[in-house]
Amino acid sequence: MLDRSIVKQIEPFMGRPFVKVITGIRRSGKSSVLFLLMESLKEKKVSERQIIYINFENMEHEELNNDKKLHKFIKAQMKSEKKHYIFLDEIQEVQNWEKVINTLSLSKNTDIYITGSNSKLLSPDLLTYIAGRYVGFQIKPLSFAEFRELNEKSTTEKDFKLYLQKGGFPATNIYPYSEMEIHRIAHDIYNSTILKDVIQKNKIRNVELLDKVSKFIFNNLGNLFSANKMADYFKSRNICVDIETIYHYLNVLEQAFVIKKIPRFDIKVKEILKTQEKYFVSDHLFVYSIMGHKDKYTLGVLENIVMHEMERRGYKVFVGKLNNAEIDFVGKKRGKKIYLQISERLSSKNIIDKKFSLLLRIKDNHSKFVVSMDSFFEGNINGIEHKFIGDFLLEGW
Repeated sequence: MLDRSIVKQIEPFMGRPFVKVITGIRRSGKSSVLFLLMESLKEKKVSERQIIYINFENMEHEELNNDKKLHKFIKAQMKSEKKHYIFLDEIQEVQNWEKVINTLSLSKNTDIYITGSNSKLLSPDLLTYIAGRYVGFQIKPLSFAEFRELNEKSTTEKDFKLYLQKGGFPATNIYPYSEMEIHRIAHDIYNSTILKDVIQKNKIRNVELLDKVSKFIFNNLGNLFSANKMADYFKSRNICVDIETIYHYLNVLEQAFVIKKIPRFDIKVKEILKTQEKYFVSDHLFVYSIMGHKDKYTLGVLENIVMHEMERRGYKVFVGKLNNAEIDFVGKKRGKKIYLQISERLSSKNIIDKKFSLLLRIKDNHSKFVVSMDSFFEGNINGIEHKFIGDFLLEGW
């Protein structure tokens, strides 16, 4: 089983009096992470009788659909005073589950792990019950490094091209599927996420409009966003929609981890801006499986991959504003900053000058990189490094 890097972030909290709340889009590997944590416990000589695992999407546990039934079932499994490690997978399927977690977490002989496919898992109800007694983790699809562990390694360049084709969902990487089969799997993940975690959970009535909003984001991946422009786009196609509805649909899509909003940051005045953010997707394979392969998506896909890698490494990610120019990404982490410009190809002197010159205008000593698909272009210009994207994703920064 692949050793996911997120496990190393969770392990220091094992056995500690915090509820471990693990969220992420469907099929991103949450269940696998729970199994890895359970294996870690067994390696530490924890008895299987002390480990309780329930997957609420399994029909065998369908009867545990409310707080009272679930609490009674778990207490019946706790047959000794030893610490019991409780793993509850996709717990949002249980009515009033927050009450169960609160009650169990008050016991000194429980260590609790819960997963869910919606960021609202950390709802006001749960926070009211266990405020200060939980730690949250978000699981993303496979990083490029994890992808290489799961697939037969070749050169970094060939592996990255394969990563573009297969995406980061574990389900598309456990078997040598054809391109058509890969897209079918990703399409099914998208459809099930939209149905269960967006439409049903939020009682969405205008499903067709929701689909159009989602596809608008996919089609404009990495572009600065304006709700007014989206509304005008729909209006030009005789679709009437108000700004409030657009933002509501964007919000529920983000809660289900289908999309991700990255705000802008004014580098000079050092403040977060409230308009012209960018939206990305949970995995770039969604774009290709839903919208098809088009050259115009490549740059947005590269940005999408880099943004998620920055977040995996603990950076708070922003789109940079420098006067009237745009820096693709600014990352902040515990006093450290990183500035990135992403390019598909450095195919002309004008492109090279533009990408490097903007970074040269930032007068601080933090790391600055230009990242592209060019594997032949190495070195730096005035201290700004160029990196082939495959190498950049594997290196420490």
